[in-house]
Amino acid sequence: MPKLQIDEQAILEAIDRVVTRTFRMDFTWDWAAGVAFYGVSRAHEATGNPAYLEALVRWVDEQLEEGVPELTVNAVSIGHTLIHLYKVTQDEKYVQAAVHMAEYLRTEAPRFADGIFQHTVSQNYNFPEQAWVDTMFMAGYFLVRLGTLLGHADYLEDGLLQYHGHERFLQDENTNLYYHGWDHLAQNNMSSVFWARGNSWAAYTMSMALKEVEVTHPSYMKIYDSLRDQASSLVRLQAEDGLWHTVLTDNSSYTETSGSAGIAAGLLRFNEAIGSPLYNKYIQKSLDGVFGRIADNGTVTHVSAGTAVMNDKEGYKGVADKRIQGWGQGLALVFLSSLTGYQWK
Repeated sequence: MPKLQIDEQAILEAIDRVVTRTFRMDFTWDWAAGVAFYGVSRAHEATGNPAYLEALVRWVDEQLEEGVPELTVNAVSIGHTLIHLYKVTQDEKYVQAAVHMAEYLRTEAPRFADGIFQHTVSQNYNFPEQAWVDTMFMAGYFLVRLGTLLGHADYLEDGLLQYHGHERFLQDENTNLYYHGWDHLAQNNMSSVFWARGNSWAAYTMSMALKEVEVTHPSYMKIYDSLRDQASSLVRLQAEDGLWHTVLTDNSSYTETSGSAGIAAGLLRFNEAIGSPLYNKYIQKSLDGVFGRIADNGTVTHVSAGTAVMNDKEGYKGVADKRIQGWGQGLALVFLSSLTGYQWK
């Protein structure tokens, strides 16, 4: 497989533009910030730029002074940034806040079907006994990371439970793609759409879990096999521009940047897990595609707005992709930052 053709300086300049633009946005303690700042934390990890750390510390410290607000599954995603800040600074306030959020998940977050989190977007919207693939990033991956960091088996196993539960309800046996949602009361996948950003949540977080879970743990191969099969389907759906359609199986739907960046990052991390440049040619196309979607001012463009489980394919195709979004900034940073330490470049 060919090595990636990467302009390292161009990557670093793009990362800096995206980070700078991200901190010109205003965020509350919710998932937009959770994904955006996860991306910034990955950028700091990749570049060591102290300005990125200073900006993260400033935002998080201001929020903690006011106290952690009432939580939801989505809002727990800021825990990813707390983990990074604790690792870098060893300041106990960050890990204490992360543990507070993990305990919310463990003891208060609504569940169904033997422990699967009911997806909660905000305090204003309720989706009874529904699983959304977003939860794999927002809560499942967070618990896996925190459990591994602290040697807390309960957190780790609860995070892995979310991976396996979402695989059970959301991964289609025929295509190996992930549906956006599952309604346990109705016993169906609602609109049964394979949404690009949803599949990126699954692909990326599974690829990262392989770095956190011991190969001797029974969950390792379950996650590996799920991701292996999903990846083999995803690469065959890549569009000519190097991105993926927002409805993966509908070429008339627009190609969407955030989901594409997340899928590409998942493929890159999977290559690392298997010790092979297997998917390099697809990652190369993605790099060209994502680069073309980053404006001079650091705005990641053509990112779909917040998206519920829509009623049908037309609903997804109608979601606006005009404005800057925190998850677009964050997932682009995740992909670009992953390239800086990549072995086969």
